[in-house]
Amino acid sequence: MAKSDFVSASMLSGSRKKIICVDDMNFSLISIKKALESHYEVYLADSNSKMYKIMEKARPDMIILDVNMPDVDGYETIKDLKNDKRYSDIPVIFLTCSSDKESVVKGLSLGAAAFVIKPFNAVKLIECINNQFYPKEVEKPKAEKNDFNPNILVVDDMTSMLRTIHHALHAKYNVFLISRSEVVIDFLQNNRPDVILLDYLMPGLSGFDLIPLIRGLPDYKDIPIIIITTEGTIRNVNDAISRGASDFIVKPFDPKELNYKVEKQIRLRKQQRENDENAFLLD
Repeated sequence: MAKSDFVSASMLSGSRKKIICVDDMNFSLISIKKALESHYEVYLADSNSKMYKIMEKARPDMIILDVNMPDVDGYETIKDLKNDKRYSDIPVIFLTCSSDKESVVKGLSLGAAAFVIKPFNAVKLIECINNQFYPKEVEKPKAEKNDFNPNILVVDDMTSMLRTIHHALHAKYNVFLISRSEVVIDFLQNNRPDVILLDYLMPGLSGFDLIPLIRGLPDYKDIPIIIITTEGTIRNVNDAISRGASDFIVKPFDPKELNYKVEKQIRLRKQQRENDENAFLLD
């Protein structure tokens, strides 16, 4: 790899987003750089170790990572990144030939923000990258408020998932988005959603950690909580239910299934409130 592929003083200047592309195939690196260099500052590394050398001089806004590499593969690399406080908040996109569901689920469970399959479309890759910079816009919950629509709170550290859920639900509901689990309790003390969609795996407080905290808040004992997870095992489902979850949905999901589960929880809660009111009148 040419010396020009690595960091220089001129590369550190400017305000464009910095992206490190890690791939052991030079052809792939050249293709990625050609697709991205007019939009971002692009650094190339053909190994895990060279990626870290670049990060010593230029902290990236994103890492694009191949899965299948010699020595240290993409899965081990993302594990190390997510366990390192210096780099754990940097979004990682897997750019790989591995498109089977098992690979995707494994990558997402380790903290990948998205998967892009080789051979890639440059426009779609750029769109995927820009989607990952969306958290800066959704740190504070927001929604197009309609007083006649139920309020849905969505908590997920993956911005691509936040956008997917918002797209699936916003026509029928007021959808509030939170990308950092540590601000959820503060939000709930000043806002009251009708349903909470909660990611299972998140840095810091996980969805499972949040359930008992939410249930401990005044008036939140019966708020429906739907866990969103890539790991829909019987053990995880039972654990979620035992902690106070109302239902669960497994990623990747069908938007129709998501709408059905949200609508079901709203209907059940409405019915429960009516039953409670009738019981009170009878007393």
